[in-house]
Amino acid sequence: MTTRRTLLATAVAAAGLAAAPAIGQDDPFTVGFVYVGPIGDYGWTWTHDQGRLAVEEAFGDAVDTVYAESVPEGADAERVITQMILNGADMIFTTSFGYGEATNAAAGRFPEVYFEHATGYQREHPNVSTYSARFYEGRAVIGHIAGHMTESNIVGYIASYPIPEVIRGINSAFIHAREVNPDVEFRVIWAYTWFDPAVEADAAQALIDAGADVILQHTDSTAPQSAAQEAGGVYTFGQASDMIQFAPEPRLSSIIDNWGPYYVRRVGEAMEGTWQQSDTWEGMDDGMVVIGEMTEAIPEEVRASATALMESIRAGEYHPFTGPINRQDGTAWLAEGETADDGTLLGMDFYVEGLTGEIPN
Repeated sequence: MTTRRTLLATAVAAAGLAAAPAIGQDDPFTVGFVYVGPIGDYGWTWTHDQGRLAVEEAFGDAVDTVYAESVPEGADAERVITQMILNGADMIFTTSFGYGEATNAAAGRFPEVYFEHATGYQREHPNVSTYSARFYEGRAVIGHIAGHMTESNIVGYIASYPIPEVIRGINSAFIHAREVNPDVEFRVIWAYTWFDPAVEADAAQALIDAGADVILQHTDSTAPQSAAQEAGGVYTFGQASDMIQFAPEPRLSSIIDNWGPYYVRRVGEAMEGTWQQSDTWEGMDDGMVVIGEMTEAIPEEVRASATALMESIRAGEYHPFTGPINRQDGTAWLAEGETADDGTLLGMDFYVEGLTGEIPN
């Protein structure tokens, strides 16, 4: 396959990018990807880049892809998006929550370009769509496993930013850990970063020092896995990608983000002229959220119960937020058998009962 790939490096991107010839009318359809971390993080950004490669595989020479990695959320993102468009991009995927304002600002200036914003909610122009995955479904499964596997009854959780997506994940994992182990406690450390191996490693070590023998994360690097491996006797889970290189210890299983099918579908629609604005939120049943291989470090009966939980979610027979569930302050949220509506989940800004600590502003 002889596609033209333009790698827009971090320093160049922040400076406004080097100029490239504009693409003519008969040139390939050009799709740009804006990444918050490096493609070598083997986590969030790596999985989005696998989706980009799936687009190249699906369309061959009919498509060119370009990308910029480690782009800060803010004004830099709008500059990168703008330069991609000036260099010929017909469609842009911005792959982090904090790109919302930049995405919509650029969309207003370039109405002929298709925009797709990951994990966002702002669709201020008809050429902007949003998409995300129901990660909380996967976190229910790994919470279930974590509750079984902890011996100290302390599970550590490295959280990135206090946004609904992250809070949902903490709540879902905790509910399902507590369901199988009423004595389990969660210790949450807010890292205030999506990708910073040093910060993530320090957070993991702090949790280990506090007695955690299982660590979950909503950050992008493999640093917590390395810290757990060095400590010994501490289990982790792959985040966004399989992180299988840490199996059988410390990695027990993983949440895998599978973006490829969505990217191929939406690029195809844009090329065909059938693309329409949408807000997509897919989960296990659609294959956007996948649970990675469960290692034999997990007892057979726990693997079986986790698989049953996964299958019931995938089949639509069980919702991870099914009552009775109270809020952290003890007030009722969901009654017996009641399930959470998407609106509440999308704006979730509270912990469920049993979690300690406060959510930062």
